[in-house]
Amino acid sequence: FTGLDDFLLTSMAYDRYVAICHPLHYTTVMGQGLCTLLVTVSWILSCANALCHTLLLTRLINRENHSSVSEFLLLGLPIRPEQQGMFFALFLGVYLTTVLGNLLILLLIRLDAHLHSPMYFFLSHLALTDVSFSSVIIPKMLVNMQTHDQSIPYPGCVTQMYFFLFFTGLDDFLLTSMAYDRYVAICHPLHYTTIMGQGLCTLLVTASWILSCASALCHTLLLTRLSFCADLSIPHFFCDLGALLKLSCSDTSLNELAIFTAGVAVIVLPLVCILISYGRIGATILKVPSAKGICKALSTCGSHLSVVSLYYGTIIGLYIFPSSSTSRDKITVVSVMYTVVTLLLNPFIHNLRNRDMKEALERLSHRAKVLSRCLLIFVTATCVHTNPRSYIATFEPGKK
Repeated sequence: FTGLDDFLLTSMAYDRYVAICHPLHYTTVMGQGLCTLLVTVSWILSCANALCHTLLLTRLINRENHSSVSEFLLLGLPIRPEQQGMFFALFLGVYLTTVLGNLLILLLIRLDAHLHSPMYFFLSHLALTDVSFSSVIIPKMLVNMQTHDQSIPYPGCVTQMYFFLFFTGLDDFLLTSMAYDRYVAICHPLHYTTIMGQGLCTLLVTASWILSCASALCHTLLLTRLSFCADLSIPHFFCDLGALLKLSCSDTSLNELAIFTAGVAVIVLPLVCILISYGRIGATILKVPSAKGICKALSTCGSHLSVVSLYYGTIIGLYIFPSSSTSRDKITVVSVMYTVVTLLLNPFIHNLRNRDMKEALERLSHRAKVLSRCLLIFVTATCVHTNPRSYIATFEPGKK
């Protein structure tokens, strides 16, 4: 509450500054979206700050009970040694495709003015998240495959786990924001520009980043207070939180409570919001008399819901309702689905099948062709100007 007081007093000072220094623009600047954003950010930052100090304090109090851990061993994927090369090439290709596809989407949205809308604003953040998400896990897995060194330092393992949880939560919130954007666009098309203004879009993205950061920070700091046993082999290809808790010799009841609470807040509630949004969309689509419009809308929603079902279904099955009889190989294969395969499909399903994205890609390719022709003309003119005889001699007689 000390931090909350500080932030609220700062917001009040800014409000008075706008009221006195810019009275004519007061209602425009201090709209409902900005006020809600300031208050929401104040609460979230204050909670994250207090939580950080509290968990770090508990870590200091219980430090004498901790065992010193220098590194863990990642057992990796359940593949044979002779198949290492094939799987290395496969995952390298998947990683490069994921990164290049999402970077192309970011480039298109940034350069094309036709894509400067709330929908593509969320898509750009989702593409950035997918690039970061895939870069947290796959490069380390490829290095382990190539060097046959399964060790990962303790700080590196904790860092990888933090960013994995952070980008997982961010994906959940961004997918929910996209579902709400589509709900407003289909169910309330006349009020779309009013509802999905810049203030609300910024608020949704900011809240997604802050909540994801707070959730990942909570799990990470709770993990650092644990001590680990002699066996430090992680039966996974990355530092998974559940696998790390199984290696601990300490009481993990608080960690498990945090996993359940954060799972409900970060996974279950966004999934419920997505299903409600698409339920409303489906009810609205059925009222449309045009069969072509119904098929087009159902196709778009069906593709998105397929990825959402695959992504959320595997996460809920692994982390919310885990089965004690699930083998290590099955857990690893399911993890590959939502950490590798889903990220690969997102650029194609969400973006590259979109008509606006195709048109933007065509415009970008046309610009590239024009630019290459201008560059060729410039180089040609430079060559002719510097040494015209040697340049003209390279052409056969009678040709232009």
